[in-house]
Amino acid sequence: MSAPHPFPRRRARAAFTILEVMMAASVLVLAIATSITTMQRGFATLDTARNLTLAGQIMVCEMEKIRMLDWATVSAYPASATVTVDSSFTSNVKIGSRFTVTRAVATAGSADMLQITLTISWRNFDGRSLSRSYMTYYAHYGIHDYLYNTS
Repeated sequence: MSAPHPFPRRRARAAFTILEVMMAASVLVLAIATSITTMQRGFATLDTARNLTLAGQIMVCEMEKIRMLDWATVSAYPASATVTVDSSFTSNVKIGSRFTVTRAVATAGSADMLQITLTISWRNFDGRSLSRSYMTYYAHYGIHDYLYNTS
């Protein structure tokens, strides 16, 4: 048998070096920073989508109000005006007065036809200004008269 060594051998421990730990930490920081940026971009896109949907609903509401009016009322509209948004939208504190609606009215071809354009504007939470427009025609004797009665 062999005699014991005066100094026992140390077993090599399996461990990470400081360089390996630093590389892993930097990869982790890069992954977290990228995911935060992606989440911010996703939230901005979601905010834009919600506002576009809401803007469309507000303009459809205003168009339907105009559609229900008679010719005398609609033809008396000024060429350009700011429209008061319906209280069903402004009563929500998250919407409030963020949206501004303007209406432009112009004669379209004849005195019995008006072109009505609604434009809505707002700011997203990131400060970008956005706007959308709807345009329609309003005929004195109804759309059927405009399409079928050419005299």
